[in-house]
Amino acid sequence: MTTNTPSLRERWAWAFYDWANSAFVTTVVVAFFPIFFRSYWAKELPSEEVTLHLGTANALASLSVMLLAPFLGAIADRGGLKKPLLASFVAIGVSATLLLTVIGANQWQIAMFAFVLAVIGFLGANIFYDSLLVDVAEEKDFNRVSALGYSMGYLGGGLLFLLCVLMTLHPEWFNLGTDKLSAVRWAFGITAVWWAVFSIPMWLFVHQRRSTTAKRPPLLTLIAEGGRDLLDTFRHIRQLKSVGLFLLAYWFYIDGVDTVIVMAVDYGQTLGFPQDSLITALLITQFVAFPAALAFGYLGNKFGAKQGILLGLAAYIAITIFASQMQSVNGFYALAICVGLVQGGVQALSRSLYASLIPADQAAKFFGFYNMLGKFAAVLGPLLVGWFGILTGSSRMGLLAILILFIAGGLLLWRVPNRV
Repeated sequence: MTTNTPSLRERWAWAFYDWANSAFVTTVVVAFFPIFFRSYWAKELPSEEVTLHLGTANALASLSVMLLAPFLGAIADRGGLKKPLLASFVAIGVSATLLLTVIGANQWQIAMFAFVLAVIGFLGANIFYDSLLVDVAEEKDFNRVSALGYSMGYLGGGLLFLLCVLMTLHPEWFNLGTDKLSAVRWAFGITAVWWAVFSIPMWLFVHQRRSTTAKRPPLLTLIAEGGRDLLDTFRHIRQLKSVGLFLLAYWFYIDGVDTVIVMAVDYGQTLGFPQDSLITALLITQFVAFPAALAFGYLGNKFGAKQGILLGLAAYIAITIFASQMQSVNGFYALAICVGLVQGGVQALSRSLYASLIPADQAAKFFGFYNMLGKFAAVLGPLLVGWFGILTGSSRMGLLAILILFIAGGLLLWRVPNRV
């Protein structure tokens, strides 16, 4: 029997899903896929073309989820299907990640397909994971619980990433001889298993408390009603001016955040930094972000989530300018520390601020729009870096193009009314 008050166990089980899926982002999306794609699957392609293909892969995955997110969210609310739909996307993501372990050399098209499918699984599952925040916490605890999730994600993702790094640097420690190729394949496989296994607490202990219907309708009825709910939600967002304004701001600034995440390693490679140094920088970001995300949660409670996000965006503007002038590996390490200090905080407080602005019993469909706009921005961001880099012949200039996204997002967020 589910109680009306969320338990501490539910909060930790919910946060633990971030521990499970963040390993995919860190190990696959940010680190090993870009490196392996450039050096193995697409090694015969020109450098600028590889960057473009990486940006295109991320954009395709984001576009697919963007188109599905609001409709799936409406269905989830109407039928109480947050957890089943979350499980379906996790299955897609885990299976596609396992597929990466068997793709051969120079098969960059197949590698892109598997990667796009895996990212769709990750992003799709996050629609329902984010929306479950209103089921596991009361509004006064949104900032801290959301931050707990992100901090757990950075810690769990960092620990698995460290294991995979050691596996690739010292394959002999793991009975793999001197075969780094096999070590990278094992890294993809272990990530998939980690994602699946550590999702189990979510299935066992987290309960969806809010649904717009007491009894689940038949599937065809559910789809039709979900479509109508989608239109109603769009009209509702237009009426709730603070929600609409926040979503527009989020659309801009989270694009910059996501682009920094997915393109950082490739940018470092174009500057000629050694792969080991790039991986070390990613580890620094993960372990700095763990306590920093928790700190932002308490900062949001004390001064307000909006103020915390604005502080993070100001830091990102400075970080982007610094990155465009960076010359050395030590500079890349300093950049990693700075990104770690603000990345999780901006993400966590954005989720909690939005949760406080929307109707709790319609969280999935409202978070569908939240994810839709976030991923629509991510369609543009990686392509912006890739194409602007090609047009100017400079990866540094491509990176500077991100500045407008942080500035526009910050100015719009400034106009969102403060919560009383």
